[in-house]
Amino acid sequence: MSRQSSRFFRAVCLLAGCLAVIGRPSAHAADRPPNIIFILADDAGIGDFSAYGCRYGTTPNIDRLADEGMKFTRAYSGNAVCAPSRCVLMTGLHPGHELVRANRPKRGGIKGRLSLPPGQMTVARLLHEAGYATGGFGKWGLGNPGTTGVPEKEGFDVFFGYYDQAHAHDYYTDHLIRNSADVPVPQDGKHNWQNYSQTRIANETLKFIEQNKDRPFFCYAAWTPPHADYTIPDTAPYTDRPWPDIDKNYAAMVGLVDKDVGRVMRKLKELGIDEKTLVIFASDNGANEEFIPLGSTGGLRGYKRLLYEGGIRAPFIVRWPGRIQPGTTSDLLTSFVDFLPTAADLCGVPAPKGIDGISILPTLLGKKQMARHDSLYFEIYEPYFQQAVRWGDWKGYRLGTEAPLELYNLQTDPTEAHDVAAAYPEIVKRIEAIMAAEHVPSPHFNAPEHVTADKPKKNSKNSSLRELLNEESVQAK
Repeated sequence: MSRQSSRFFRAVCLLAGCLAVIGRPSAHAADRPPNIIFILADDAGIGDFSAYGCRYGTTPNIDRLADEGMKFTRAYSGNAVCAPSRCVLMTGLHPGHELVRANRPKRGGIKGRLSLPPGQMTVARLLHEAGYATGGFGKWGLGNPGTTGVPEKEGFDVFFGYYDQAHAHDYYTDHLIRNSADVPVPQDGKHNWQNYSQTRIANETLKFIEQNKDRPFFCYAAWTPPHADYTIPDTAPYTDRPWPDIDKNYAAMVGLVDKDVGRVMRKLKELGIDEKTLVIFASDNGANEEFIPLGSTGGLRGYKRLLYEGGIRAPFIVRWPGRIQPGTTSDLLTSFVDFLPTAADLCGVPAPKGIDGISILPTLLGKKQMARHDSLYFEIYEPYFQQAVRWGDWKGYRLGTEAPLELYNLQTDPTEAHDVAAAYPEIVKRIEAIMAAEHVPSPHFNAPEHVTADKPKKNSKNSSLRELLNEESVQAK
């Protein structure tokens, strides 16, 4: 073959290869994988959002996500408290396999915290290696400065906000952190929007999106509202409600999350990247007990730190214009464990082996979902050890690895009011077997055979003064 013929042959091969890539089916019709934005509210219950039936107010921007995307009705967070839930989200490992199973370990860690190990495969690392710009904004909780688990060592180009959960309680802090370095936040003693941490965190979120508009990016907006401390510069529109101040502030903080979601969506349209961007909205765990009267747990039993439904059922909404059918609803059983493999599917790389999640991309695209969870497993170590399993319509819960199992049929009893374990011994055995198989002992935590604990209230009925005040205000609307 002559040199000229050889060059022609190589050119034809190159052209054929390019055409093959262009014609290859992919998650997105464009010539690049989608941007991914995961907006995570902190300690907000499923009943705090009007798309899921909030009764004290409305969240119009989050509602719009549901109207223009897909709302999941059987979605769960990673766990019932902050750090372990976020660990599930980042690693794709369920609570029986993950490292961080409580905010504070019984043993090990540095200054009472566990940190992700070096080289841990996270969503951020996977997407970074696939060519994405990666940014996190808000609360991390998986490694403080000086440890192996800081976000900039776990796949993030930049992380701005709080590294430690306790620091995140201070909305008028004198410093935030960017890639382990303190960023001074001058405070003049005025509790205004300029001094409020979420203002800076949301602004940094928008700045990252704008700076990376011309390349694929992953934006992890792990915002801190409505987590304690319950403070906000302006509690409107709830100042006229006959509620305690804590309720007014909490409800206003939920409204702030909705407002900032709206800012993100407007920014995407302004930059012309709306159709190139998949947006997810969720919350890291259920609401705190004090907001049961507001309806924050959606009438479900339990609350933050408990593995009853009120502690782990989560809002989960996904929007992707042109790819996800607007106004759709899915009852697919899913949890935070599925985010990592879904992200891998979106950017066209293999999911790491040994994780517990599945890609839910087929469901998002309206296709047949072949891979499904037979069950979802949960365990938690604060305020005491608990195990739970969702298996079809059944829910098992127990306090201790050998404790009697409580059994609920969530189809007929969504508030877990009636323990039917005695009537279904075979179902009990099946769920106990799942618990035994999925729990891997941890050197950092104790999993006792039995736990003595007060049973949480069944939240469907509550006659406290705050509940009565709330009902009066709702009736007056």
